[in-house]
Amino acid sequence: MGQNEWLNGYLEAILDAGKARDKADNKTLKNSIRKKLDGDEDDIVDGKLKFQTMEIVSKDKQDVKIFSPTKYFVEEVVNGFDEADLHRTWIKVIATRNYRLRNNRLENMCWRIWHLARKKKQIALDAAQKLVKWKIEREQGRSIAAEDLSELSEGEKEIKGGDSTYQTDSSHTHTHISRINSDAQIWSDDNTSRQLYIVLISLHGLVRGENMELGRDSDTGGQVKYIVELARALANTEGVHRVDLLTRQITSPEVDSTYGEPIEMLSGGSGAYIIRIPCGPPHSYVPKESLWPYIPEFVDGALSHIVNMARALGDNNGGKTVWPYVIHGHYADAGEVAARLSSVLNVPTVITGHSLGRNKLEQLLKQGRLSRADINTTYKIMRRIEAEELGLDTAEMVVTSTRQEIDEQWGLYDGFDIQLERKLRIRRRRGVSCLGRYMPRMVVIPPGMDFSSVTAQESSDADGDLKSLIGTDRIHKSPMPPIWSEIMRFFSNPHKPMILALSRPDPKKNVTTLLKAFGECQPLRELANLTLILGNRDNIEDMSNSSSSVFTTVLKLIDKYDLYGSVAYPKHHRQPEVPEIYRLAAKTKGVFINPALVEPFGLTLIEAAAYGLPIVATKNGGPVDIIKALNNGLLVDPHDEKAISDALLKLVADKNLWNDCRKNGLKNIHKFSWPEHCRNYLFHVEQCRNNHPTTSHLRVMPIPEEPLSESLRGVEDISFKFSVDVDVVKSNGEPDPASGQQKIVDILLAKANHKGKSMNHNYCPGRRQWLYVVAVDSYSSEGSPAEALPLIVKNIMQVAGSESSQIGFVLLTGLSLLETKEMLLRSNCQVKLEQFDALICSSGSEMFYPWKDLVADEDYESHIEYRWPGENVKSMLLRIAKIENKAENDDMQLSQSSPRCYSYSIKPGAQTQKIDDLRQRLRMRGMRCNLVYTHVASRLNVIPLFASRAQSLRYLSVSWNIELSKVIVFVGERGDTDYEELLGGLHKTVILRDCVEYGGSETNMHSEEGLKKEDDDIVAQDSSKIAVAEGFDVHCISKALGCFGIM
Repeated sequence: MGQNEWLNGYLEAILDAGKARDKADNKTLKNSIRKKLDGDEDDIVDGKLKFQTMEIVSKDKQDVKIFSPTKYFVEEVVNGFDEADLHRTWIKVIATRNYRLRNNRLENMCWRIWHLARKKKQIALDAAQKLVKWKIEREQGRSIAAEDLSELSEGEKEIKGGDSTYQTDSSHTHTHISRINSDAQIWSDDNTSRQLYIVLISLHGLVRGENMELGRDSDTGGQVKYIVELARALANTEGVHRVDLLTRQITSPEVDSTYGEPIEMLSGGSGAYIIRIPCGPPHSYVPKESLWPYIPEFVDGALSHIVNMARALGDNNGGKTVWPYVIHGHYADAGEVAARLSSVLNVPTVITGHSLGRNKLEQLLKQGRLSRADINTTYKIMRRIEAEELGLDTAEMVVTSTRQEIDEQWGLYDGFDIQLERKLRIRRRRGVSCLGRYMPRMVVIPPGMDFSSVTAQESSDADGDLKSLIGTDRIHKSPMPPIWSEIMRFFSNPHKPMILALSRPDPKKNVTTLLKAFGECQPLRELANLTLILGNRDNIEDMSNSSSSVFTTVLKLIDKYDLYGSVAYPKHHRQPEVPEIYRLAAKTKGVFINPALVEPFGLTLIEAAAYGLPIVATKNGGPVDIIKALNNGLLVDPHDEKAISDALLKLVADKNLWNDCRKNGLKNIHKFSWPEHCRNYLFHVEQCRNNHPTTSHLRVMPIPEEPLSESLRGVEDISFKFSVDVDVVKSNGEPDPASGQQKIVDILLAKANHKGKSMNHNYCPGRRQWLYVVAVDSYSSEGSPAEALPLIVKNIMQVAGSESSQIGFVLLTGLSLLETKEMLLRSNCQVKLEQFDALICSSGSEMFYPWKDLVADEDYESHIEYRWPGENVKSMLLRIAKIENKAENDDMQLSQSSPRCYSYSIKPGAQTQKIDDLRQRLRMRGMRCNLVYTHVASRLNVIPLFASRAQSLRYLSVSWNIELSKVIVFVGERGDTDYEELLGGLHKTVILRDCVEYGGSETNMHSEEGLKKEDDDIVAQDSSKIAVAEGFDVHCISKALGCFGIM
């Protein structure tokens, strides 16, 4: 019952909280407590009670944060005691109840907190059940894929291992590909004749080449340094002509003006540039969690830059367009950008996760501080995970830092299974069909390091110690770096060996456990000092909640263990001073430690080793591989305080061990140099390109001379005459000049067509200044095209009016070509197919040109063919689309089939799987497709991964030389399940109200347990590129276009 006394004390303290405040403040406090104790599920956070920091607002001072005793005591009760203890306390209060108001309040409060604790347990149980269900589904999918491959493999055993070529899929033949598993095979230095163009993408954070502000915020950390140094190193590698690092342009007054410069040439890297792409609010610094709605804008801006650069490089290469050798996305957001660019340009993609969403989600759920919903709201975690899955869909290769990252992190994803990947790789090597399945190749390439700041002094053993620089009376014998003085002022004895920890003030960096281990070990305290470099700060209260919490705990622990004079925690340091900090630790014969709970790689460990410091590191993650390679330190359990203190004491106390670790680190550090990294990287990229089409099917059309049809279209000068045998008269017998002109045009075009197909092949839609794209998904209740759709098309064309010769029209629809023809023939709006420059049908999987006799674009077909499983997905889809507890899937059947689109009809009222669920199940089986519900959810289109309506517009933009900012897309208020993709980007969007009477497809997009997209994750709410028309008549459309300054 001792714990119950503690509970009583906490509950009494809650009642006493705020007594000293004035009445108004006390009333606010009580209302807040009452609201929090009412038991709303919104206030339960996966087992933790959620409280907002209370604020007292006075007349003189606004928004002043104060300490909340209520928050503290209630959190202690809910998060620190078992449900049984809470229940016993409630019983005790009831048993001793009297009629005093105070005891009644105590009883009521205790019951409410007990109720919250019960909900906490239920939420934890629900989360565990969801995780188990997901794991079962994933294993089933992978087992089915393995069985399908194993069945075919039985017949392959008779094939001799010496044969180099085998029969494969009907459309592909693969030659023998050697395994990429030898570190000895690296990029040759004889590639001087090659002139490669490489694109790197790192979207978030503050990226610049000099004076990087690492640690300024959670978005500007090791990734920024890594990507800048990688760009420099690649540019300095033989065979690489240019490296562009694409990032976001930021012109906010909150940050330095250098982040607003469009182009920055990186020093020390000939041919390396930082290209800043405008994206999102131009005058705001947006954290990565809020960048998602601006991803399409960045894709379009990056696409424009790459195409312009490809043309410019081509001018110096005999006129042949030079496409990027590879597009490499870093982190989830840039991985999605790389995936979108790859599907437009057909260029190989590489991704690096740096840190992964699924792993972070698991860690946060285990901590129990936030519910899944709150994690998603705070970190947009499900949106991030979907971006990572999309990266896996399109990537040729995934660069990882360690084996642990592959096994324990990427292994959590639907789109990757290490066993299935190995089977598929073996089959490709043997030339055997993979049955439409694909897995990206995972390659371990440790990050490199720039050793330019490391002098020969670090490699010698004659460094001495601080006695050569500082006397016992603290008088400096020679000048010292300022950061040394800043650190040493904390120490009563600066000559002791220095234990150094350098990281962000993040809870997962586990600095508080290190401090506890140091405080609890008296021998270690007597022998060494501890230095904590935790970013930069001015005022702890101005830092983020997590960072300020870490610093507050650090200060409390220093006071608890009385570590004054033994622990340094300077407020500021500059990035160029970091090498001096390492040197100071080495001078004192100290040790570097990284005690993070999980460390994806551990670049600081390599840096410390380069300066001659032995290391102690977490056993979870990349440090395992680093210490194995360097042999210069010890691994510890980051949760074990005694293990941490013992490892530190062992290295500090044993000078022989310290010297051995130092020598080993300096001897083996070359394994992590940038030249070594780049040679391995380029070798692996070259090998992966063997699996990718070597020739891009995207043709960039030069700006053409105005075609004959465009020169004559819209001619109104009746004095314009030709000497041709054309007699056109009115009914009264008079000549009809206007009809005569049209007749002339028709005759000339007919003659051109009669001469051969050459004109059609070279033709492209003239000097178009704008593209009007009709993407309205308007259907009847049965799923057939609505009667209003042709009228909408006619009104949009009518708005163009006299400018029609400068405006091209594109129909973007989920209908097939046959359905599109029938729709226009049935209508009375007199809209002809010939009035369109392009028809993009079947949800973006087919592209036809009416001016080429409706011939399909063969280049586009070849472009989207990549990774299309074809016939292999037909039967698979019916199996995975079956609703649970149903013997057969009789609600869905294949109704239409084309080479790149399978359309399945769905019975009215039938229960169907969500797009998220279908895509997940296909990924688990190694199949990569796009799926779209269309025709008011009465049809499911299965199309290639690279095909979509949004991507087809980007394809046309590049091939027709039309800027996306000159494209206007007309949509309804709702539509097919790909409707969301049409809202974002540089193009302008007009939403036509009241043009879509029946919906339903959009409700089949997201599963209950899958990706939850908020409105502001799709498109920015304040977007200036979206206008709303109150109707679809000519007046309403013209008024909406006026918002863009067009009409």
